[in-house]
Amino acid sequence: MELNFVRTPRFYVWLAISLLAVLVVALAGSAHGQIAMRTMVAHDDDSGATQSVHDQETIRKSFTLPAGERLLDIDNVTGFIEVTGSSSDQVQVVVNKTIRAESKDKLEKARKEVSLDVTQEGGSLKLYVNGPFRCNCCCNDGCSHSDHDTGYSVRTDFQVQVPQNIALKLRTVNGGHVQVKDVTGNYTVRNVNGGIEMENVAGSGSARTVNGGVKVVFRENPRENSEFASINGSIDLYFARNLSADFRFKTMNGGVFTDFPMTSLPAHATQPERRDGRFMFRSDRFTGGRVGSGGPEIKAENLNGSIRVLERQ
Repeated sequence: MELNFVRTPRFYVWLAISLLAVLVVALAGSAHGQIAMRTMVAHDDDSGATQSVHDQETIRKSFTLPAGERLLDIDNVTGFIEVTGSSSDQVQVVVNKTIRAESKDKLEKARKEVSLDVTQEGGSLKLYVNGPFRCNCCCNDGCSHSDHDTGYSVRTDFQVQVPQNIALKLRTVNGGHVQVKDVTGNYTVRNVNGGIEMENVAGSGSARTVNGGVKVVFRENPRENSEFASINGSIDLYFARNLSADFRFKTMNGGVFTDFPMTSLPAHATQPERRDGRFMFRSDRFTGGRVGSGGPEIKAENLNGSIRVLERQ
């Protein structure tokens, strides 16, 4: 049986509307795809350049440090740093280096310009990621800048095993966390766009970041003054039992919480400054609290996030 359809003017109106709807959906899907692609490019390279060539390299090094005071200094720019203590007297370093470039020529340029500089003097070992992104200022302390246009980006991720009693000085800026485990030496840890996590540590020192949290779990409580800070992130400090310390807290958009009974301390006395013939007093705006019989001063401050002083279980 043959069916015949009669195409009325209403049919053609419906057909036109349907085609228009399909066209709108197709254009919307195409626009969404372009936005997603731009996001991926921007993620790969903040300068907005397309980086289609990449290369990966694994660097392995081993160092023997003499007995006595030991220090590991890692100065990174882009990438994470992970340090784990062990019973060995050696420092075992694994660096995964990833280069993304606009072309093969730019890739070769990156290989020549970006290096891992190693300096060992006695018990001190320094690993320094060098390149055109460094400030090279007269008072350079690992400073870097990102307003260069090299046509490539380089990421260096560190995984390091160290003697447990080594002191640490660790710095990175972009693209990664700083993680320390099972180390008993003193420490100075800095990050900018990433968190800091320290687990089963002893010793004293400071850990500061800008965008990220700070979490420290102590196997032994600090014996010297220490400080922990972030701008945008919470600070969680886990102490062993029988804690005795004097705390100083400062936060703007967050609260302070503690597992330990704490008695209030008076604000620090401020020294007057003379300016334009007048005396001026500045308040540090820290709130003080004492745990146990008091002891080393432990300072914790942030802008956005809570501060928690907890007992390690």
